[in-house]
Amino acid sequence: MTERTHGRLLPVLLDRPFPVLLDRLLPVLLLGAQAAVWPGAALLRGAGPTAAELLAAALACGLVAAALAARRTRPVPVLVLVAAVCAVGAGPLPAGAVAVLGTAGVALALCTVAVERDTGTALLCVATLAAWQLVHGISLHGLGGSQGLDLVLTALLYAATTGTGLHVRRLRTARRNAERRLRRAEAERHRLPAAERARMERELHDVSAHHLTAIVVTVEAALGLRERRPELAGEAVRFAAGTGREVTRALSAVRAPAPSAEDLPLPEERLRELVAGFRALGQPVTCDIESLPEGTAGDAAYGIVREAMTNVVRHASGAATTVRCTYGDGGTEVVVRNAPPDASGGGTPRGAGLGGGRGQNLLRGRAREAGGTLTTGPTPDGGWEVRAVLPGPTASASPSVPRAYRVAQCVAAAGLCLQPLLPFLVIRDDTQAAGSGVSAGALFALLATAQALALLWLRRAPRTALGTVVALAGLWPVAMAVSAYAGPVLLPVGLSLLTGCAALAMVAARRAAESDSVRCAFPPTENDSVRCAFPTPYGVAPAAAVHAGAVTAAVLDRGTAAPVWLVAVAATAAAAAANGTAWYAGARYGSRRRTARDTHEGRLAAWTEEAVRDAWAERRRITTGLETTVLARTAEVVEEAEAGRLAETAERARAALAAMRALLETVRAGEQPGELRPQPTLQALDLLAHQWRATGRRVEVRLTERMPERLPAEVDLAAYRAAETVLEAGGDEPASLVFDATDRALTLSATGVPRATRRTVRERLEARAATLGGTLTSEQPGRLLLSLPLTTVPDVPTDAATATAAPAAPAAPAAPAPEEGTR
Repeated sequence: MTERTHGRLLPVLLDRPFPVLLDRLLPVLLLGAQAAVWPGAALLRGAGPTAAELLAAALACGLVAAALAARRTRPVPVLVLVAAVCAVGAGPLPAGAVAVLGTAGVALALCTVAVERDTGTALLCVATLAAWQLVHGISLHGLGGSQGLDLVLTALLYAATTGTGLHVRRLRTARRNAERRLRRAEAERHRLPAAERARMERELHDVSAHHLTAIVVTVEAALGLRERRPELAGEAVRFAAGTGREVTRALSAVRAPAPSAEDLPLPEERLRELVAGFRALGQPVTCDIESLPEGTAGDAAYGIVREAMTNVVRHASGAATTVRCTYGDGGTEVVVRNAPPDASGGGTPRGAGLGGGRGQNLLRGRAREAGGTLTTGPTPDGGWEVRAVLPGPTASASPSVPRAYRVAQCVAAAGLCLQPLLPFLVIRDDTQAAGSGVSAGALFALLATAQALALLWLRRAPRTALGTVVALAGLWPVAMAVSAYAGPVLLPVGLSLLTGCAALAMVAARRAAESDSVRCAFPPTENDSVRCAFPTPYGVAPAAAVHAGAVTAAVLDRGTAAPVWLVAVAATAAAAAANGTAWYAGARYGSRRRTARDTHEGRLAAWTEEAVRDAWAERRRITTGLETTVLARTAEVVEEAEAGRLAETAERARAALAAMRALLETVRAGEQPGELRPQPTLQALDLLAHQWRATGRRVEVRLTERMPERLPAEVDLAAYRAAETVLEAGGDEPASLVFDATDRALTLSATGVPRATRRTVRERLEARAATLGGTLTSEQPGRLLLSLPLTTVPDVPTDAATATAAPAAPAAPAAPAPEEGTR
């Protein structure tokens, strides 16, 4: 993956880290801007500052710049220091001496807090800073018109800065998650075929080591005792026939494992059943099994015990054996210990020569896959011990801030807000300034707060929030008139227009990011951004009309020599241009995010499809040999056992073991170049679900008991393709796919897939269903129901080499799927 392609994953304006050089130069740039404002502007006017003022300004500005340089590592102390230095320096110094650092510097420190710290800390800092400046300003100057407007401007600056910082942090987190998912998908794309080959090798070895070995040991024991205990012969052939059929079922499960393990019994129950089976073979086993963890650790513990017990039957048949499994916070410990073999019997062990030499390696491989370790070796009394230690549950680190730390933050914030009131608490002044009415600053602060609160509801109710912001814009001229505001006439309505433009941009960005669009090709082409249409600007005209009316009313109320129509036309043109530009900018930003999202999901889908096809090709290559050799030999074992021929049954069981060892050799050889890749069917659902889980998404796929053993090949392929399309639509929500069948149709019920209900994905699913006469319904957002009719399946032999229909249930034989072509 090249840097250029990687860089298109997300927009590059706010959601990627600032370059290191620019990040370090920002304090220097602020110092330059401050020097240009003061003393630069004062020198141009001929009013040079004194040496004391220059020294004080140099000390204050140098301290602020040095603190801002360290803002990434200590953002909250830097914010406090910058605000305190600017507040102290603003007293003795002339106006404007710390204006740039007191606004842009504090805003930069506040933005860094929002980016580098949690949301609670950021909101507490901005609220504390705004409240402190409000109380400090009121204690010094009162809440007059000019002072109130300054506070409104400062509050808006801080709110915009904090919102920008939170947005940057959220986008950075999204980018890191997307990159992590891509890395997982790419790693799994190369690992899945090898993992599937290793899984089948391990499962085939377990089947041969456990079931077929049990047949050989039992039948040969009955042969050795048939003169003294002839009744054992009948028990042996019944055991051989039943175990042979169990081998067939187990091998079918190896070929098509269940997509989800939710119907399997608990790990400890499976382990107790396993021990009971070895006891039925005459092996004395003492069992001490506690509750076991589900998932990889539980499966590994089961496989280790089964392999270790099989080795005991082979090499120390009849020796007392102990199985102990303990599970706790420290992990899972599995111990299988057997006593020395009974030397009084003499001769060769009944299981001699049945092993293939892979047992120890597979044991260690199971423990390694679960993240644990395994040791084997003799015991002091001459027996043998297998000990495995598997990792326990790891508690995820809580990202929340400790309660004591949060309490300390709130106490410090309250103390900082009350600090400006200390002089009034110590020295009481009974004189009160005369005044009448409500000041303009108070009204402006209330209107700005109302519009800011409306912006917080844009995600949940965008139309209502946008309408509220626009409606409040019409009240600004009224507030100016009733409060006798005498400041710049365009400043208050300009602030209102800025808030309205921000709301329009946010709504447009969200609609553009969530609208139906043609999925971008992978790799992305130059026309990707062109194919994504912008959303309809439904709110631009009303917003422009309201803002134009507000500007016109404010200007006319103040009085102007220009004609009314000229003021109205100019206000309308300015408002329309501002609102239209905001909508276009937001829509373009949302479109870029959507294009990046589609590119990301297209890459995930392509890699998932490639990994599943490669792994499915490995499975089909191995199962072809399984069907033509091992299953045939196992069928002969069952046939001889049902006929009651002990010697022939043992011979056929050994032949099946030899065929299994030969198959394992071909498994290790890997896929040969030039082999055809068959198209996946429903038997590959476990691979599809595994690959999507590897990217971090929770996916559950389940086949009900009513699924038939065989499906028409075209239905089998179409059902798998539909499941693949639904998951390729993307999303982070947990997805659940349930396959069911009736006498006439196969149904796929998908939940937790809101993006699959969009128009473009529905069209693809409807086209796939229409080719077979099926239907697609979307009952509610995030839920799909696909129905495919089932044609009559002829009664054909169950041997997969001659079958013409592919199975749906895991226990059914696999049919050869159409080939995709040479690799």
